[in-house]
Amino acid sequence: MTKQELFENIKRKESFLCVGLDTDINKIPEHILNNSDDPIFDFNVQIVKATADLCVAYKPNLAFYESIGLAGWDALERTVDYIRAEYPDQFIIADAKRGDIGNTSAMYARSFFGNMDFDAVTVAPYMGEDSVTPFLTYENKWVILLALTSNKGAFDFQLMKDADSSDRLFEKVLKKSQSWGTAENMMYVVGATKAEMLTEIRSIVPEHFLLVPGVGAQGGSLAEVAEYGLNDQCGLLVNSSRQIIYASSDSDFKDAAHDEARKLQAEMSDILKNRGLI
Repeated sequence: MTKQELFENIKRKESFLCVGLDTDINKIPEHILNNSDDPIFDFNVQIVKATADLCVAYKPNLAFYESIGLAGWDALERTVDYIRAEYPDQFIIADAKRGDIGNTSAMYARSFFGNMDFDAVTVAPYMGEDSVTPFLTYENKWVILLALTSNKGAFDFQLMKDADSSDRLFEKVLKKSQSWGTAENMMYVVGATKAEMLTEIRSIVPEHFLLVPGVGAQGGSLAEVAEYGLNDQCGLLVNSSRQIIYASSDSDFKDAAHDEARKLQAEMSDILKNRGLI
């Protein structure tokens, strides 16, 4: 999917919502667990059906699938195939946080872009250019680099200043990576709980899309993220996982997920209209 196609979907749906499919086998409603041969896939299908008209992206977190072995991988592949077949306008992100020496990254890229039809994969930039560029060789596919995350441990390294340039580590990542990819194939992860720093981030990467986790259960503010992070093509994918997919643990979980997604979409619609983007 191209950047322009993504922006057109955002305008059409009046939404920049990404739904995180962090599907935990221990949190799936009992009636699905008791009546399904593939409860993770069946749960995902119901969540997607309930939210597809309200979001522009889905983001399976691979840890939740890898944790149960082959059955989890099978459910993941079936989920991607289902979304691709039934909702081809959706942008699908592999939240994998990969990043290794070049030949290993090439195999990761083949896995997510060649074998499974993801649009994007999250990548850790710590090992440098050769660990990232193999993902950028696929046409209309995206790298989403970790830049400034929303977890407490982000302060351990990401905000450390370089003694010579005074750049913090996340700023060095943003600046250096500009020579690896472009705004047409590279996004950045910026946590919603760091929303006040989006102004500084936008001064470095004004045209790139930002994937923003942390809205909802993690306490991030959608209004603040939009205030500091929007650009003239929206430039934001705001992710919500637990707030939507676990809005209810009972048989009404689909309706509850729809209602939570609708609340975020309605707020996003107002934001886009107020900024003159739709």
